[in-house]
Formats: sequence, structure tokens, C-alpha cells
Amino acid sequence: MSEDSTSEASTSIEAGLMVYDLDGSELGVITGMTNRGFEVSMQAEIEDVDEDGYATLASPAEEREQAVTTNEESLHKSEQENNPGGEFGEGYIMWRCENCGEMGDLDDGLPTECPACGSDAVHKQRED
Repeated sequence: MSEDSTSEASTSIEAGLMVYDLDGSELGVITGMTNRGFEVSMQAEIEDVDEDGYATLASPAEEREQAVTTNEESLHKSEQENNPGGEFGEGYIMWRCENCGEMGDLDDGLPTECPACGSDAVHKQRED
């Protein structure tokens, strides 16, 4: 390999930098670092991007508040247990008896036994 074929210059990754795909389309703004990489907000309203690649957000405080609310909600509720929206492929998590096939909502949690047949072979199941 020649020196001309070496990799491009490295860029430090910091909160506030814009992220682009290979075609140069904007993906979003880096909002934070994690132990696995970085988080990108794809819903941020971007007012401007300076020559160094840093974005100026329209309302960073509002977005930060929304992120905190979302994180708190996800601690208390599994995404799979939320009522599904109108998107294709979304479903409900319900309980189902392996013995008789009875199914029911998880409003009161997973029952210890099937109310129809008394079997303890009850599990959670995704239903479309």
C-alpha cells in the first residue's frame, strides 16, 4: 500500500456534531456518548451547522426534556407492552395458556394459573 491510500484523517466525536450517511445526507445530531458509541437525535430541529460541523438546535432545552421524559417512561414500561399504534407489524403482549389456548390481557400482570382450566402453563405471547 502506498501512503496515498491511507485512511482519512480522524475526527473527534462530540455532542453537537452532525452525523451524515455515506451519500452525505444528514442523519441527525450527536446528543451524547455511551459505552457502545454515541446517541444521535434524528428529530432535532437544526437551525444551522457551522463550518466545523457543529449544529445549532432550535430548542435544545425542550429536546433534552423530551429525552428525559422518554427515558423515565421506558424504565417503567416495556415498549412491547405498550398498546400498538397503527404501524404495520405492531402487536399486543398478552398471556396465553399452553394447555387450553385461553388468552387474556396483561392489565393485572401475568396470571399464575389459567382462569379457564387452572393450568400453571401460562406465558406471555405477542398477538398481532
